[in-house]
Amino acid sequence: MSTVQNNIHPEFDHQLPRESKEKLLGQRGLVIWLYGMSGSGKSTIANAAEKVLHKQGRMTTILDGDNLRSGLNKHLGFSDDDRRENIRRAANVAKILADQGIITLVSVITPRQELRDLARDIIGDDYFEVYVKASYEICEQRDVKGLYAKAAIGEIENFTGKDSAFEEPLAPDLEIDTEGQSAADSVFVLLEAVRKKTAL
Repeated sequence: MSTVQNNIHPEFDHQLPRESKEKLLGQRGLVIWLYGMSGSGKSTIANAAEKVLHKQGRMTTILDGDNLRSGLNKHLGFSDDDRRENIRRAANVAKILADQGIITLVSVITPRQELRDLARDIIGDDYFEVYVKASYEICEQRDVKGLYAKAAIGEIENFTGKDSAFEEPLAPDLEIDTEGQSAADSVFVLLEAVRKKTAL
């Protein structure tokens, strides 16, 4: 019986190896997975970190949750199944980019431990998990996208931290508390940790 999988023949072994691309770029591919509640500072840190790395001559890209949901994941909602599919797709795209030698910053809420484990399982050794920590109350005060105000009056279903739980991480590679430090300091802490991990 013919199935879809029986008709798929990956070309990985015939393609230019990762090592050749990393040698060309002069860097190691890596996935920096930033997660935390909406308004915690994930995208701010990712955007600023990318600018610093670019000035250092590094090839980078950003996979931002809202950007992904405006295209690749446009039809996905915020149910448990849709959140899982959102993370699965983001992780697979990030893995492809890291295999090209690109430093990939991923900025997605990733509210549950099982979703972080899924991302780590897909990406493997290139996965660097960064918890961007800020309480619901602080994020609600910031409310940079107006989402907390909408959630408060019931305009958003399954809102993380209100209707849908955010699970504290078990053992992230790095924790950045944005309640107690500036965005610039957060970026410095992130890039120092990445430098020690990768010798960039």
